[in-house]
Amino acid sequence: MNGRVARVRELVAEPLLVTNLVNVRWLTGFQSSNAAALVEPDRVRVFADFRYAEQGRRLVGAEFVQTARNLIGSLREHLPPRIAFEADHLTYDAYETLAGAGLELVPTKRLVVGLRATKTPEELAAIRAVAAITDRMFARLAEEPFVGRTEREVAWRVEELLHEEGAEGLAFPVIVAAGANAANPHTTPGDERIERGQLVIVDAGGTLGGFCSDCTRTFSTGELPERLRDAYETVLRAQLAGVAEVRAGRAARDVDAVVRELIDSTGFAGMFGHGLGHGVGLEVHEAPTLRPESEDTLAAGAVVSVEPGVYLPGEGGVRIEDLVIVTEDGCEILSPFTKELVEVS
Repeated sequence: MNGRVARVRELVAEPLLVTNLVNVRWLTGFQSSNAAALVEPDRVRVFADFRYAEQGRRLVGAEFVQTARNLIGSLREHLPPRIAFEADHLTYDAYETLAGAGLELVPTKRLVVGLRATKTPEELAAIRAVAAITDRMFARLAEEPFVGRTEREVAWRVEELLHEEGAEGLAFPVIVAAGANAANPHTTPGDERIERGQLVIVDAGGTLGGFCSDCTRTFSTGELPERLRDAYETVLRAQLAGVAEVRAGRAARDVDAVVRELIDSTGFAGMFGHGLGHGVGLEVHEAPTLRPESEDTLAAGAVVSVEPGVYLPGEGGVRIEDLVIVTEDGCEILSPFTKELVEVS
C-alpha cells in the first residue's frame, strides 16, 4: 500500500480526496460502499460510517475516521482548506457541498486510475490465477451439451463451473448468446433453446482476491451457413492480428485500427462496432482502452482484452477474446484455450 500512496504523492501537490471506491480499495485495502480517502503528505485517512468502523480500525498504514452516513457532508470538518479531487468521479452535488463549505477544490483526472493501469508483479500473479480459472472453465464447458438447453441454462452452468474451478465470484454477468441473439454484443441470456447449426458466444470472467478475468469464445453447434463460417474465420484472423500488435509503447488506438481495417476490408465492413479491448484488474473495465478515440499508450504490465467481433443482424455473431499482459516486446496470453472453432453437441 505504501508504494501506491507514494506514487500518488509524486503526481499531485495538494492533499488528494479519493472518492472512487475502487481507488480507495487499491490505495488502502479498505472495501466499502460508502467511503473516501485523503492522501496527505504525512498520512492517509480513510472515512466511512459506523457500518464499516470495525473494518476501518483494523487498517494498517492509514488512519480511520468514522463519519455520519452522509459521508460528503461529514467530510467538510475533516478536510484542509485546499484539496485535489477526482473530477471524473465526484458528483456535481458533492462538489457543491464541499465548495459551499469554503474549500478550494483542484481537479485531477484519471490520476489513480492511470496508476492502476500498470500492474505490480503481485497483481499480475493474481490476474494470472483468476484467468487460469476461466480457462479451465472453458475447457470443461466445451465438453458440455448445448443443443436443447436455453441460453440461461448454459449461463448458469458457466457460473457453476467458474465456482467449481475456484472463482470467488463473477466479474460480470455471464453472456451466452445463440443464433440471431449473438448479433447483440452484450445481450442478456434468455429462454430461447439453442439449436443445431448455430454460433454461440460465451463471454465470462471470474474474480479472485478482488481481481477479474475476462474471456470470450464462440462455439458452433453443427454445420454452419457459409456466411457464418466466413465471419468466424475473419474474426479469428483479426483477433490474432490484434494480439500480434500489442506491445509496450504502442498507441492503443493504432492497435484497434489494425484490427478494424482488417475486418472492414472483408465483406463484413461496419459489422465490428465496439472497441477492440479494455484494461482488466480490480474492475473488469478499466484503463487503458483500445478503441478509435483512445488516447492511451500501452505500457508493460498493463492487462488488456483483445476482443474483435462481427455481428450480423438476424443471422448470428462471433466474438473471440483473449486477456493479455503487455510486455516490452509483445504480450503474454492468459487465455490459452483454443481459438479454433469448437463444435459442441
